[in-house]
Amino acid sequence: MLKEFKEFALKGNVIDLAVAVIIGGAFGKIVTSFVNDILMPPMGLLLGKMDFTNLFINLSGKEYPSLKAARDAGAPVISYGVFINTVLDFIIVAFAIFLVIRQINRMKKEPAPAPPNTKECGFCFSAIPIRATRCPQCTSELK
Repeated sequence: MLKEFKEFALKGNVIDLAVAVIIGGAFGKIVTSFVNDILMPPMGLLLGKMDFTNLFINLSGKEYPSLKAARDAGAPVISYGVFINTVLDFIIVAFAIFLVIRQINRMKKEPAPAPPNTKECGFCFSAIPIRATRCPQCTSELK
């Protein structure tokens, strides 16, 4: 059983997957930082100096100046500003993955088409094997 596990764990696909997960996690952190630290501040400025991370709906009925204060008080909140940031993260990551996959697909060689193994009879237009000298349907001699 240990030998089977070792063979499974050392297969190229498992190692490739592990590397992809690690790189994906790091890439996710970069995208999150890009959205939170670079993209959202100018968007908030354009929308009237709004901080998206502080957009929330308070369900407790009490007033809180920020999302952090509401969470520290244990108040139930719907933090839709954080959700907006997360959606933007997802869109950017999905678009980046789309671009990478698109480039990989462009680099792949398409397999050469298989040579035909049949030809068409010039008299009855039926499909016959390439090496045939007579048509099995109409018995015509083929060139």
